[in-house]
Amino acid sequence: MSVKMLTWEQAVQSLRNQPDQKELVQYCYYDDPLESAAERFAQSEEWIAVTQLLKPKIPGQVLDIGAGRGISSYAFAKAGCSVTALEPDSSKLVGAGAISNLFKNTGLPIQIVQEWGETLPFANNTFDIVYGRAVLHHAKDLKQLCKEAARVLKPGGYFLATREHIISRKDDLQKFLDSHPLHHLYGGENAYLLEEYTDAIRSSGLQIIRSFNPLESVINYFPMSKSQYQSQVKNSLARRFGETLASKLAMFEQVQSLYSWYMSRKLDTPGRLYSFLAIKPS
Repeated sequence: MSVKMLTWEQAVQSLRNQPDQKELVQYCYYDDPLESAAERFAQSEEWIAVTQLLKPKIPGQVLDIGAGRGISSYAFAKAGCSVTALEPDSSKLVGAGAISNLFKNTGLPIQIVQEWGETLPFANNTFDIVYGRAVLHHAKDLKQLCKEAARVLKPGGYFLATREHIISRKDDLQKFLDSHPLHHLYGGENAYLLEEYTDAIRSSGLQIIRSFNPLESVINYFPMSKSQYQSQVKNSLARRFGETLASKLAMFEQVQSLYSWYMSRKLDTPGRLYSFLAIKPS
């Protein structure tokens, strides 16, 4: 007998109704009031790291693909950007309805467009930034979505896709889906091979500036903080060099980068997170 799947809104509401999932709900910014959740994101280390990557284009014209509840759109608008939030779901909890209420309550300007990333209703060369937080792995057609993102970017514009689920082999996909807290409710999760992401981005005509492995940026390892990551590096080094020397070494960004590179080569967890920064050649 087939199991009837919930909608995305119903799945998120189900998660919110579980007292033992309160921490996960907050990490995902599903908590209310939405204004507080959005402001928490705008103050987060993750968002600060995003703005550092996109600094040459902020403020600018931004397309937030798969905007969800609007937390990223809110942060871009607070930074002075002109923001278009693309969100096909009309939900007042997790979709365009939520974004509409968020910006009514905060007074920040926003244009909301209900459409899919594969069929962007915008002219060529419109945006300085196309951004998606945990969006590419939901694509119905990954290459087409990236192609559309490249089309609407201005020459020299930035494409940033963050927190994308990675698998090492196709057989790992089911392991990831089985471990996801919401997939069994609504059936909408997915993950791709690393090369599938990079091939889709490059085939769209974009040039990848940098790919970030799971431990290379707080963008990926959130909700762990930078200080917690540094402690993880220190604890790992202490087993070989002792506490005193490890504490000193762990403070250096070069050491942290080397650690993230080494660990990423060993890390094989299905669904681990990568991020990608690309530019449209002038």
